[in-house]
Amino acid sequence: MNNSLPSIRRGPTVWYGPEMEKRKDLWIQHFSDSEIQELEAAAQHVITNKIEIENLFESSFPLPTIGSKLKLLRGQLISGIGFSILRGLPISTYSEDEMATIFYGIGAHIGNARSQNASGHLLGHVRNMGKDSTDPNVRLYQTSERQTFHTDSCDVVGLLCVQPAKEGGLSLLVSADTVFNEMRKRQPDLCQLLLDPIATDRRGEVPEGMLPYLLIPVFNDYKDHISPFYQRQYIESAQRFGDAPRLTEKHIEALDLFDELCNSPDLHLSMMLQKGDIQFVYNHAMLHDRTGFIDHEEIDKRRHLMRLWLSIPGDRPLPEVFSTRFGSVEIGNRGGIIVPGSKRCIPKMSNIIKEIKRK
Repeated sequence: MNNSLPSIRRGPTVWYGPEMEKRKDLWIQHFSDSEIQELEAAAQHVITNKIEIENLFESSFPLPTIGSKLKLLRGQLISGIGFSILRGLPISTYSEDEMATIFYGIGAHIGNARSQNASGHLLGHVRNMGKDSTDPNVRLYQTSERQTFHTDSCDVVGLLCVQPAKEGGLSLLVSADTVFNEMRKRQPDLCQLLLDPIATDRRGEVPEGMLPYLLIPVFNDYKDHISPFYQRQYIESAQRFGDAPRLTEKHIEALDLFDELCNSPDLHLSMMLQKGDIQFVYNHAMLHDRTGFIDHEEIDKRRHLMRLWLSIPGDRPLPEVFSTRFGSVEIGNRGGIIVPGSKRCIPKMSNIIKEIKRK
């Protein structure tokens, strides 16, 4: 065990929800009419020339004006407050292809898309698929349940709100540095435990030659940064493996305190994503969550988010242990889920809806 705790974190990554709620100017940016026209023109070029979305890069989705704004946003994610909302995209007027192309094209100016699951999805769909979270091979974004605070296996996660829920589905964010500081002050002995590796279930998405669980600390102290890695349900379900390190009573106490702090309204920020909102969250400084929700009866009106996992240039270094989940710790070329037989692809939203209707 590391017997000396890292120092208290300082800087823009340390923030408290009630204060951030008053500073929407820091994290909500509105598209101008000219920026929307530029995005639409770029998307139309891609669609007209039948360019496959998965082959889009910054160079093949030119944004002469808004491109510089997106680079500034990337810097805000890496070294600023760690999240942002882009608002005002009129997606109700777009076809599915236009919507997906614009979202993916914006993402290409932030970073490189990574596979989000064993199927190789580069553009994911977050919907309630009616699955049971007690199944150890089901991931929580496929349900309507509360997700709890967690990180994703990428540098940045991007979400496009295609359709909000009938009720609920709030997006929650909390600063990992703030949680670390509070935990360090309140119970440093428990904070210390979270600097050591803890088993996290891969939920059936196992790369070749790897264990069915990960061994990564919740708090990773490396090169002057504390980078979180966390999903409580998956930590608990990893205990199904007989050779996984056991959670002691003290570990459970530490995880409970971590969750208590994340869930405190004094620490986290909550927001309801509006239709057309694009949210970017930096996984190495933030944890995110989604409250449970109730859907509309009509399948076409049910909550639906498009999702990107991105690896971004100029990012912070990560310890080598992250390579067991990220495949590599090479900056700009890390993250995602690659398993035998997976193939990079862009699933259609309409096909996802058809699959639900068949059930």
